[in-house]
Amino acid sequence: MDKFRGIFLGFFLAALLLLSGCRSDSAGTNPVILALWHNYGGQLKETMDEMIDRFNETVGQEKGILINVTSISGSAAIHEKLAMAAGGEPGAPPLPDLTTAYPKTALLLAEKGLLVNLDRYFTATELSAYVPHFLQEGRFEDGGLYVFPIAKSTEVLFVNTTIFNRFAEATGTKLADIQTFEGIARAAAAYYEWTDRQTPAANDGKMFFMPDSLFNYTLIGCKQLGAEIFSNGTIDLNTPQYFRVWESFFKPAVLGQAAVFNGYATDLAKTGDIVCSIGSTAGVSFFSPMVTYADNTTEPAELAILPYPVFEYGKKVAIQRGAGMSVIKSTEQREQAAAIFLKWFTSPENNLHFVSQTGYLPVTVEAFGEIMAQEIANIPDANIKKLLATCRLMQEEYQFCTAPLFDGVDQWQAQYENRFKEIAAASREAYREQLQRGSDPAKAYEAVSRNVFETFIREFNN
Repeated sequence: MDKFRGIFLGFFLAALLLLSGCRSDSAGTNPVILALWHNYGGQLKETMDEMIDRFNETVGQEKGILINVTSISGSAAIHEKLAMAAGGEPGAPPLPDLTTAYPKTALLLAEKGLLVNLDRYFTATELSAYVPHFLQEGRFEDGGLYVFPIAKSTEVLFVNTTIFNRFAEATGTKLADIQTFEGIARAAAAYYEWTDRQTPAANDGKMFFMPDSLFNYTLIGCKQLGAEIFSNGTIDLNTPQYFRVWESFFKPAVLGQAAVFNGYATDLAKTGDIVCSIGSTAGVSFFSPMVTYADNTTEPAELAILPYPVFEYGKKVAIQRGAGMSVIKSTEQREQAAAIFLKWFTSPENNLHFVSQTGYLPVTVEAFGEIMAQEIANIPDANIKKLLATCRLMQEEYQFCTAPLFDGVDQWQAQYENRFKEIAAASREAYREQLQRGSDPAKAYEAVSRNVFETFIREFNN
């Protein structure tokens, strides 16, 4: 398929050059061919290909602009290539005209004077059409707009209702009960006990819950409770709110009710090892329609998609995620052409077509309104339909925040998650050993958890 697209692109480019050459005699214009790097691979590539082809065949052909994708890589690979190019390293590829970029990557380029401040090419009226906090994420200290929102994501609660409904019928637990983190912990304890009773062996209940990102879990949990753990590039975990967030996951993990896993929750969902998880909206397409259990039996997996859980008495806060598009400095003609593409891609109808296929969120206020309601009704994918309905509700009720942006934050995130998982897994093993020796579960947890939090804080701060 890619071979035929390449052939088509070659013919299209030749035709565009011919037509543009004719125009140049009368209107003095030349074709503008823009190189694009993006990170929409895998299942999203087909949708991105379709969008770019549609632009090239319509507005692009009309205005003499051709978008040519020259690299499709994961976010980490794009970051590495952009950093190499920005640093002028030997063997670095030439910079593209347009690239998807997270703020941390764009900041590196902006500091070297390589990015266009897109305020030059968008009027105040045009910018007012976009969701304000999506735009704000792409603004840096000088106030300039260097990362333009094209599609965003947040996190939601995914629930396998095929399993959950059996559990609910037996225990009286409801979906409404897991809209808070405390409710999830209570449900996890009840699920463990319910599954434990189904086998003759003791203490072999099943896990219920997993967050994909412990970093986001901590950041958002503290914000919901009114605490900021990041300030001026430093980290402060010495708050009462942080202990509450810590224990809400650490305790269920030690008791075998929540999963500590070096991978995505969708992997555990495929095998029925968990019932619900917190993950990015963009991950909705990775949920399998079937669960395959350890004994090779299978059953359909129906999915409920609920708003991001909130700590009891906390504020409705959720993470805002997703790369935007940055424009590399070149000539005014090329920069203007890039802006035309961004305006086309993010127009409500086009942007909603993209997000309706991918699980991302639209970026304009209008797209979150009646247009989204109409689009939802026409979406064939039931899970994306549920997802967009939930995200529309969150857009109305939640405050969104972004991850902090400062030197070393990536290393902090990796260190935090790795150490948390290590200490939770070790405590889980110690807890199981206590149970095997006949200890009471409550006393066993007390024994293995004593001073663990204080040790974690002390070691992390050092």
